[in-house]
Amino acid sequence: MKWRDLMCGEVRPEHVGQRLTLAGWADSRRDHGGLVFVDLRDKTGICQLVMNPERAPEAAETAHTVRNEFVLQAEGEVVRRAPEAVNPNIPTGEIELQVDRLEILARSTTLPFQLEEEGVDETLRLRYRWLDLRRWKMQRNLGLRARLVSTIRRVMEGDGFTDIETPILFKPTPEGARDFVVPSRLQPGRFFALPQSPQILKQLLVIAGFDRYYQIARCFRDEDLRADRVQEITQLDVEMAFPDREFLFDLMERMVRDVWRETIDVDLPIPFPRLTWDEADRRFGSDKPDLRFGLELEDVTELTRGSEFGVFAGAACVRFLRLPQAYSRAELERLEAFAKEWGAKGLAYLVFDESGEVRSPIVKFLSEEELAAFRGEPGSTVLFAGDEPARVSRVLGALRLHLGRELGLIDEEAWRFVWITDFPMFEWSEDDGKWTARHHPFTRPAPEFEETFDQDPGSAVAYAYDLVGNGQELGGGSFRMHGAPRRTGGSPSASTA
Repeated sequence: MKWRDLMCGEVRPEHVGQRLTLAGWADSRRDHGGLVFVDLRDKTGICQLVMNPERAPEAAETAHTVRNEFVLQAEGEVVRRAPEAVNPNIPTGEIELQVDRLEILARSTTLPFQLEEEGVDETLRLRYRWLDLRRWKMQRNLGLRARLVSTIRRVMEGDGFTDIETPILFKPTPEGARDFVVPSRLQPGRFFALPQSPQILKQLLVIAGFDRYYQIARCFRDEDLRADRVQEITQLDVEMAFPDREFLFDLMERMVRDVWRETIDVDLPIPFPRLTWDEADRRFGSDKPDLRFGLELEDVTELTRGSEFGVFAGAACVRFLRLPQAYSRAELERLEAFAKEWGAKGLAYLVFDESGEVRSPIVKFLSEEELAAFRGEPGSTVLFAGDEPARVSRVLGALRLHLGRELGLIDEEAWRFVWITDFPMFEWSEDDGKWTARHHPFTRPAPEFEETFDQDPGSAVAYAYDLVGNGQELGGGSFRMHGAPRRTGGSPSASTA
């Protein structure tokens, strides 16, 4: 049995006059009393079926009983639509199938939600997942993901990387989250751990001589769900021996460029710009800056060392944001409340009205030199944070993103990528009372810190990097330690995920 001659979305004007058999799901039905129209859908699109009782009375009678999501097979002749009935919004909008035979292959019960319905409760969608996956958005997303993976494989294998699948059931390794564990039936009381990443296994492969490895890897992390954290992810995992950072950056840039081109038809210019961690933190208050808008932070720590405003004079770091709007007192109170949620003790400000006059309770404490440095355009506001550098970055970085969205400064159509390099190697853990690895414990220090990182861990810079797109961390990697006394055996290697 042949179910269909073409997919629904493939029928075109050049098929006019041909007899075709189509099969798919009833997307919608319009019953005009005599004529019955059904939009037949499959993954390629829809084709309009027309059941005319004068041409095919049995098909028309069957069509009266069709409901959404019935599975149908239709046979008939492709004809041109009348000019006034042409739909320019779909590829099949110039034609329709005049049906001579219509068969219901499977019936559907009453739907819990309509496929085109917006705002459906996620719990309901997951309960009826097979229906949810029929929606155009889900079909598009899964097709896009398939093209993405295909493009990744083409690029990676074109540069000599070997796709190697590593085990899912393994032993625990030190990572950044808790492990999911699987009890062993054959060894009671013992457990496997699901991998947070193929960390040990890919190092084993490189040491064994597979010097360019990659994998589309499944990873599992037992952590609380957040907007950018889920418990099961798929990542591109890469490891190579005798690494060259410029080669890795070029490889990742070409891969991202090709993925964007093949999946959403966007051409990205490469190479991507680069910022050191210090520069990103100083200018944007974040190690994953969104470069689709300005509002850069400005540092006035040195200028305020002798300030008569005690908050500035006593702070280890003072920075500010210039906003292209004069804010009211109520609006400033709202922004201060937001800043306090991110750890601020308060939010100093200067408001410049349309005539350029300044309004602020702190202006009387500021010198002419300070006011000149802080002065904004008429109709603008300056927001300050003074504290420890990490807290200042956290507060102003969050305010920058919040205000960028609120003021409509973000170009939603743009794609802005950036490499962040030279991360701090360690960070101080107040909970543990010790220095801990910021990236992971086998990250190599930058060459100039190889001899001193253990004596001055707070100043050490790691040979690590992240790729950031539109303010989201898309990937990251590092060069690994190798050789005694820091690590035993193996070749120099680099990891990217």
